[in-house]
Amino acid sequence: MKMRQMFTDQKGFSLLEILIAMSIFAVGLLALAQMQITSIQGNAFSSRTTDATTLAQDRLEQLMALAFADPSLVDTDADGDAGLNDATAATADFSLLDQVQGTRNYDIFWNVSLNSLINNTRTVNVIVAWSEGGRQRTLSMQFVKALAG
Repeated sequence: MKMRQMFTDQKGFSLLEILIAMSIFAVGLLALAQMQITSIQGNAFSSRTTDATTLAQDRLEQLMALAFADPSLVDTDADGDAGLNDATAATADFSLLDQVQGTRNYDIFWNVSLNSLINNTRTVNVIVAWSEGGRQRTLSMQFVKALAG
């Protein structure tokens, strides 16, 4: 009788219960690890986008400081508004290739359109391009410079 009472009064977890609990815990850890990986990838993309934004803003400010008739603010291929988004060395009005920012190389292009909004203005579109994960990424900023006077 004592032996039977000892088996029925046992407290604790069975091996099956422990295996199920460990499986649920492992699935939770895998989900947490995937979330961490996604977060790291998102932060890396944000960092590269911030670097590209910095390069575009720097170039934009340099171009804004130039005189209206400066040779860097000329539509060299006369394609006007249609060429504002050209982002290759062959098609852009101007380009600076392999500009290093952080650990990446970026290409900077800028295109000019004369008198596109109103007379005596130059619309300038600065484009920064880089490769990431086998895809070409671009970021652009635009400003309009008017003839002073």
